[in-house]
Amino acid sequence: MRRMGALLFGVVVTAGCIPAETGRGTRGYDAPEQNREQEQFERRSLDQDVRVLPAPPPAWEARRVTADAKQVASSTYVVQPGDSLRTISIQTGAGSEAIARANNLVAPFVIQPGQRLGIPGGRYHLVRTGETGIAIARAYGVDWSRIVSANALTEPYILRTGQRLLVPGSRPESIEERAARFHLDIDDILTGGEPALAANARPARPSPSSSRVLPATTPVAAPISRVAGQFAWPLKGSIVKRFGPGKSGERNDGIKIAAPLDTPVLAAADGVVAYVGSDVPALGGLVIVKHGNSTTTVYGHAGQLLVQRGQSVKKGQMIALSGNSGFADRPELHFEIRQGRTPVDPVSRLPAR
Repeated sequence: MRRMGALLFGVVVTAGCIPAETGRGTRGYDAPEQNREQEQFERRSLDQDVRVLPAPPPAWEARRVTADAKQVASSTYVVQPGDSLRTISIQTGAGSEAIARANNLVAPFVIQPGQRLGIPGGRYHLVRTGETGIAIARAYGVDWSRIVSANALTEPYILRTGQRLLVPGSRPESIEERAARFHLDIDDILTGGEPALAANARPARPSPSSSRVLPATTPVAAPISRVAGQFAWPLKGSIVKRFGPGKSGERNDGIKIAAPLDTPVLAAADGVVAYVGSDVPALGGLVIVKHGNSTTTVYGHAGQLLVQRGQSVKKGQMIALSGNSGFADRPELHFEIRQGRTPVDPVSRLPAR
C-alpha cells in the first residue's frame, strides 16, 4: 500500500492545478514538536505521482491566525437607544450570534431600549479578512467541528470579517488525538475551508479557466442552481469497493472505481471547484466540486490535477487523471457525493450501467 503525506511537492505538467504545500509559509498554528518532526518526515516521503503546477496555497495556509481571543465574562446588558446586536457585540466582545441565541432572538433581531440581554461568557475570536475556520481552529488547538457546534454554524459556512466566534475550551487529550487534530478531512474543508467575507462584499465569480487563478484568500461564489438530472459517472471502470461499512468495520464514504493510470476523470455535474490538493493524506490527489442545492462531489487518488480552486466546470469536463496516490490499493478513483455534510451512496445518484 502506498501512502501519501499530508503535504505535496509536484512536478510541472501542462495543465493548471493547485499544489497542496509547494512554497507555503509558516503554519497559522503552533504544532507540537513531534508533529513538526512528522511533517518533516512526510515532506521527505511524498508520493511524486501527483503532478501539479504552482498556484496559491489553500487559504488556511495563506492567512496566519493569531490566537488573541478575548475572554468575556457572563453579564447582563441593558439596551440603549440606537443599539443593535452588532454594536452590543463590539462593546461587550461577545458574538452577536451568541447573544441572539442566549436571548432567544430571531431574525430580524429587533431589540428595544431598556431591554435586558444576557451576555454569554467565553473566549471570542475576532475574524479578520481572509481567515478560515480551519486556520482559526488550528491556532487555538481546537477541533473545527467543536467550533461549528459551539456557534451553531450552518450552510454555507462562510465566515464574515468582524464576526466573533466562540472558541470552546481545550480539554486534556491523548498524544494520538493531538496528532490527529492536525490532519484535515473532507468535512473540515467543506465547512472551514473558505476565507472570511468582508462586510458588504460579495464572493468572487468563478473563473472559467484554470489559467486564471483566484487568490487563495478570495471567497468564491458557490453555484445556486440545482443539478439537472442525474450525476454522470466520473470514469468507466469496475466498482472495487462500495459505499458503507467494510469487512474490517471501516466506513467508506464513497465508492472506489478501478481504472488504468491516467484515465480521464470527469466532473459528474456542472459546478465550481472548491478544493484541489492533497491535504487529506488517505485520498492523495484530490478535487472537490460544489454543485447547487448544497451538493458536493469528491474525486480522490488522482495522479494529475487539471483544475484550479474557484474554477467553474461543466458536466463531463476533464478535471484530473486517475492515479494510485494516497492510501490506494491499486490505480483507482475514490468518488463521493455529499448532500450537505452527509455522504450518500453515489450509486443511488448515478445512471444504471
